[in-house]
Amino acid sequence: MKEITIFHLDTCPYCIKARRALAELKKEVPAYAAVEERWIEEQRQPKLTEGYDYWYVPTIFFGKQKLYEAAPGQDYETIKGFVRNALDAVINA
Repeated sequence: MKEITIFHLDTCPYCIKARRALAELKKEVPAYAAVEERWIEEQRQPKLTEGYDYWYVPTIFFGKQKLYEAAPGQDYETIKGFVRNALDAVINA
């Protein structure tokens, strides 16, 4: 089973959109359901963020490879597209 690590903040609107996008994509594309998700809330679990290079959340990693890092101002469709690309990269790895 392949796993992605997602750094997030509970109150971050972009993180909420990414969580929604992941759920929708896993319903739309059955192959994505095989990707496990490990959500790390960076304020509650700061030690788990050590060794990862990112500035914004949500950020998705596959191992230590950064697949997506949100940018301020992204709308839902943009976030969903980047999440889709991240899932595709994991499935095809």
